[in-house]
Amino acid sequence: MTPAARFAAVLELANSIEFANAPADTVASAYFRARRYIGSSDRRAISLQLWSLLRRRARLDWWLSGKAAPTDARRRLIADLVLESGMSLAEIDALFTGREHAAEKLSGDERALIQKLAGFALVHRGMPVWVRCEFPEWMTAQLESVFGPELEREMAALSDPAPVDLRVNTLKATRAEARAALAAEGLAAEPTRLSPIGLRLPARTALGAQDSFRAGLVEVQDEGSQIAALLVGAKPGEAVVDYCAGAGGKTLALAAAMQNKGRLAALDIDKKRSERAAERLRRAGVFNTARHVLTGETDPWIKRRLASFDRVLVDAPCTGSGTWRRNPDARWRLAPADLDRLVERQAAILASAARLVKKGGRLVYATCSLLAAENEEQVAKFAAAHPDFTVVPIRQAWVESMPGDCPAAGDFLRLTPARHGTDGFFVAAMMRKV
Repeated sequence: MTPAARFAAVLELANSIEFANAPADTVASAYFRARRYIGSSDRRAISLQLWSLLRRRARLDWWLSGKAAPTDARRRLIADLVLESGMSLAEIDALFTGREHAAEKLSGDERALIQKLAGFALVHRGMPVWVRCEFPEWMTAQLESVFGPELEREMAALSDPAPVDLRVNTLKATRAEARAALAAEGLAAEPTRLSPIGLRLPARTALGAQDSFRAGLVEVQDEGSQIAALLVGAKPGEAVVDYCAGAGGKTLALAAAMQNKGRLAALDIDKKRSERAAERLRRAGVFNTARHVLTGETDPWIKRRLASFDRVLVDAPCTGSGTWRRNPDARWRLAPADLDRLVERQAAILASAARLVKKGGRLVYATCSLLAAENEEQVAKFAAAHPDFTVVPIRQAWVESMPGDCPAAGDFLRLTPARHGTDGFFVAAMMRKV
């Protein structure tokens, strides 16, 4: 593809993402599947430009609104070429020719916009913190309360591309063996810093084509997510629940920790998500797991199994703010009402899951959120309403389930990209009193 055709593809994708009721990666995957003729190098170049554009949306919109220009995908791309890439009017004109798969020619207003933006840089000292740091304005007070003077550093890390982390399937290989298998396929993986079963790749790759992946030696899973699963402390022979199992990422990790021994129940309310987990479980060689689709928090399955599990993991639905480096568009899909709805749902799920925990058993609550309302405050409300549960200090939970030093003090674990190189994750462990 020509450079002009690539930019036209970026623009087409950006427009689709703007109006789609789906994550950017889902939209992009469908786009490329429908256009098999686009080669791998062109796909990489288009994706890189697209995700960079999504990560700069607030700053680009600040410039556009200041110049009285529409804040749409086309103007954002034009502004980005000027402010970030430093292109001149003539250079941009050469990309927007309207010929041979290029985007439509520049209008008079767009030419005037380019001239107004010429000579400026993307970041301006007049930008408010939420624009400079690329997060919704309504989250300002909440994020400042969590990070304080570290806010800009943390948000900058959330705007960087995420690494590719793999969890080694210890049912089939040790970390050294999996690393060697990847190396034989030309993939130089390094051990993750905190997770004892993680490997990190230097760049994105088509893992589906690798024998090590197809054989179930490794699964894609962020290091933070691996740690959340490990902190459950699941042991061989125990009865364990993955309450919000989804497509099975943490279910696989729990099954491996249990060495395929004992009972593992993977629960979810979405039948399609649960069905997607079946193939992953088969590939990983997991056979101690039963999948159950729930109708909700009052499902009869739960009522029949009250206080019968040693460990219950609740990876609760949340804003996903800790994963913004992977899903930069997701931050702009959130509204205060979404947070209110999620907090209410988290409380209901946590209370329902707690009923499954036997006396002396462990309840682990996790989110990939940065917000205290979904994390510390949620646990505090649960503890107040459930005096039969007590919080387990996170260092104790760490020592019981993982090697190495715990990177946190106090009751809870909060992982962030800037401090730990992981997605943003929160983990709290609680025990039901005997």
